[in-house]
Amino acid sequence: MNQLEQLRCHTVVVADTADFREMARFAPRDATTNPSLILKAVEQPAYAPLLAEVVAAHRGRPMDEIVDAVLVRFGREILSIIPGRVSTEVDARLSFDRRATVERARRIVDLYAAQGVDRERVLIKIASTWEGIAAAAELEREGIHCNLTLLFAFCQAVACGEAGVTLISPFVGRIYDWHRKAQGTAWDEAANAGPNDPGVRSVTAIWNHFKRHGIATEVMGASFRNVGQILALAGCDLLTISPSLLAELAANEATVERRLDPEAARALDLPEVTYGEADFRYALNADAMATEKLAEGIRLFAADAVQLERLIAVA
Repeated sequence: MNQLEQLRCHTVVVADTADFREMARFAPRDATTNPSLILKAVEQPAYAPLLAEVVAAHRGRPMDEIVDAVLVRFGREILSIIPGRVSTEVDARLSFDRRATVERARRIVDLYAAQGVDRERVLIKIASTWEGIAAAAELEREGIHCNLTLLFAFCQAVACGEAGVTLISPFVGRIYDWHRKAQGTAWDEAANAGPNDPGVRSVTAIWNHFKRHGIATEVMGASFRNVGQILALAGCDLLTISPSLLAELAANEATVERRLDPEAARALDLPEVTYGEADFRYALNADAMATEKLAEGIRLFAADAVQLERLIAVA
């Protein structure tokens, strides 16, 4: 049994790609997309006819409507391959606008419904800003399930749990990137590998807190840089993994041990924590890594959204 098959015994495996032709060979349960992944997919010649078809069907409509139609079309194609859910992201430029985020999420869900896709198979991805979490709380009350992304800090995770968010995606690799860069020549790769990886430690702390206090929000580790980070989180609710790392796992038959144990987590002495808006903003501000990576992530996703719009304009 290879490592990917063993990992599935402990964790739900999710494909982190919009390339639905590629993901089929790994048989994930769920799939996640974001503006960068959609952009990467539509730039491939194989997907040019799909993009042209969607654009032609919506020609003359506002650009934001065409973009959502493209996102939903990719999501629909992905759902024809996987048995579970697909995550579709709200425009990152709305990350600090609660009302606009709610309205955009409703439209995406309606677009899926118009194509026969039940809302239970869709997760709306929203950046984990205070406004994004507030929008998610409102959407969850309406039965629209959310995946809160660009999550780097413990306070973001706790606020999402309090908001009743369905799923969060703490970013392992980007946390690792920040600490490695910050330490420069003092960075010791071996000492910061596996369970000692700063990204792995962050997700582990969140997961333990949720299990200890009975918080129903699912934790999905994301943004991996290497297989070691994935294996160190075996037992996490879900892990979203790029095709290249899925291939590495499938090619290796070394033993995979469960690292996160809910029974062990429930026995931990962890205090309950809560964050109001002021406390949340202060805690996030006090975490330089989370502040920088959240801002950077929003900028990068927004830039790729703009590039996607440019491709649509000439399609």
